[in-house]
Amino acid sequence: MYFAVRCQTWAESCQGTKLGDKPVEQLYRNYRLCGKHFEASAFDTVSLVLRSRGECESDQRQIMFCYLDVFWFQDAPGKVLKDDAVPTIFDPPAQPKTGQVKRGKETPKDEDVGSSDRKRIKKPQAEAPPEETQNQDPEDDQKKYLKSLFEVVLLLGEQGIPLSGATDDGDKSLKPSTFQALLDYRINCGDEVLRKRYDSLKPCCFTEDLSGLLEVCEEYVRSKVVEDVIHNGFFSLLTEDPVKISGQWCLPVFLRYVDPTKCQQERFAGFLAFKAEEDDLAETMLSELVEKWGVDMEQCRGQAHSCSGPHFSKIKAFAAKVTEKYPKAVLTFRSTHSLNVSLVGSMAVSGVRLVVATFKKIESFFRQSPLMQQELDHAISIFYPDKEDKAKELKEICKSSWTKGHDAFEVALEVIEALLLCVDSIHDNEDMRWNDQVTHSALEISKALTDFELIMALVVLKNVIVLTQAFGKNLQGNAADAVLAAVSLKAVLRSLKEMSDNIDVYHEFWYDEAVNIAAAMEIPVRVPRSFSRKYRGETGSIQPDGYYKDHLSVPVLNHVIKEMNELFCENHLKALRCLSLLPEVIAQNKSTQPEEGTVELFKEDIPNAGTLSAELHCWLVKWSKKGKGETFPSSLCGTMQLADVKFFPNMFAILSILSVLPSLAPEDSCDVAYKRFKVYLENTPDKFRSKSLALLNISYDVDFDLDTMVEMHLKMFPAGREVS
Repeated sequence: MYFAVRCQTWAESCQGTKLGDKPVEQLYRNYRLCGKHFEASAFDTVSLVLRSRGECESDQRQIMFCYLDVFWFQDAPGKVLKDDAVPTIFDPPAQPKTGQVKRGKETPKDEDVGSSDRKRIKKPQAEAPPEETQNQDPEDDQKKYLKSLFEVVLLLGEQGIPLSGATDDGDKSLKPSTFQALLDYRINCGDEVLRKRYDSLKPCCFTEDLSGLLEVCEEYVRSKVVEDVIHNGFFSLLTEDPVKISGQWCLPVFLRYVDPTKCQQERFAGFLAFKAEEDDLAETMLSELVEKWGVDMEQCRGQAHSCSGPHFSKIKAFAAKVTEKYPKAVLTFRSTHSLNVSLVGSMAVSGVRLVVATFKKIESFFRQSPLMQQELDHAISIFYPDKEDKAKELKEICKSSWTKGHDAFEVALEVIEALLLCVDSIHDNEDMRWNDQVTHSALEISKALTDFELIMALVVLKNVIVLTQAFGKNLQGNAADAVLAAVSLKAVLRSLKEMSDNIDVYHEFWYDEAVNIAAAMEIPVRVPRSFSRKYRGETGSIQPDGYYKDHLSVPVLNHVIKEMNELFCENHLKALRCLSLLPEVIAQNKSTQPEEGTVELFKEDIPNAGTLSAELHCWLVKWSKKGKGETFPSSLCGTMQLADVKFFPNMFAILSILSVLPSLAPEDSCDVAYKRFKVYLENTPDKFRSKSLALLNISYDVDFDLDTMVEMHLKMFPAGREVS
């Protein structure tokens, strides 16, 4: 009531505005009042810093009726109006000249959607005055209508809010719609374009255009991302595990490149249709990527595919097709995952799949509440009573995402007894602290931990993967470590080959280790139950020792050797050795300087191959001597930022290509798109997921031009030109 009285008082004070009959909400939303209309005595001497709501000229008679008393003016920042302040300073109302249109637009259309700078939206020019809009073209009304719809879609997409809800009984009348609710709110706040459409059609008419709006938004964002990538030259193609959206499998696609500021960038480009039943799926996906999306694969210099489970063979076929058509797209693993996790995730061995599934359950389980982590800490203390330092170390490890670490399988075997005690205690629920869902999840983990197949798989993985553990850590370290990894690969492969040649001896030790752990946990040693049911009459003659050798140890070792050879081909190793071109690496270790033959890997991609040899020599000489107290850049981004790099165009081109390699750890903030992608999948239930909204949410920083989006909509859906 107080604010209504104040608005009425201010309206009466503003002579000639005819605002007394307008609602308080409309006055607050659409009108502004400049501080020049108040006497100096109307202000308190309180300093506040608030964002400006805009400045108006005195002769424009723009009135601000606000529930707050705090304003910010260029000529009087941080002033606060007194409770009884009333505007009193006004010039005499000017008489409009002949032909001059009086300014009285209630809803300025050239304002941004919101004050936040997270999304930049190019809005159309200011609308014509009321007298000129009476005879507007119907197509102009249609464009304004579409702009209003796009504004709402972009707002919801950026925030990751589903446009519509879902009901289990299928009753559409009970299905909530955030999109419809926001449009209704805009109508109530004075959006005449939406009101006109609403009055001419039935309620909820706006949702009929929703699929077309989402399709246009998706096409627009993807075109902007692809255009940015192509404009900056070389890039790498990255994919994640296929995800199910709206009942269909989709393959997430990311593109890594170097932006104009000479920094790494990784952008989410959208989802490829992943129809696993298609015979020629690889060709179909590559065709969509090139022809529909417009990605120039001739500029692709690397590819990495994170895939596990039943889709692995299809993804491998896609990678092979890319390599066949574009040989320069070197196949690597993706640095967002540790090498060991990538190797294990792609295995189709049943025991390994059990380990991967159990790790996911454990991570999800202990992330629910800190109380569960406290239970695990207590269990670890019980099993390490005389080793406080070791217990403290394990507790700290278990508070992190240890299931995704380089030493995940080693840690799992160290805490497996404590884990079992913890989940059994939670499942027993003697003090009634846990709900049924938690106790059921604890029971599932307990059953997996007491399966000998899991124990045996953990032991085999620990002993095989330990050979690649140091290599993987170095590869994801700094440039000098990555060079060391490239040099040490042959030794790693020799060790794996030696283990394969003597698998009988190694397996015997692994089996004994697993049996001892099982005995300590009172777990019976037997072949998997699924195998027993499948070969019911033959299980008596099959010993666990022989079964796990043929179905676990040998397949795991062969898979690791095969993947290491594929992921680290000769061209990939040459590229990693070229990291020794970084100034800090050159100054520290001159023995690792790359040979000219290694650098010639990029001969077709550099601006002047004829001067490569001389330029390489000058580059090495320049950075071989380091003065006292002098610091050299040790990263690719830091090196490319050097002022002197412009005198070495070939070196700069090589460094740019190295920067997009998927196997190298990304620079700070480069993997923002990947993190937003993971957050979207974690926070959005399956029934609310949308390919278009996911792209809007992840690529929130795209500059949105509403005029261009409207033209795209009218072109893609010409039937929508007519206003109903």
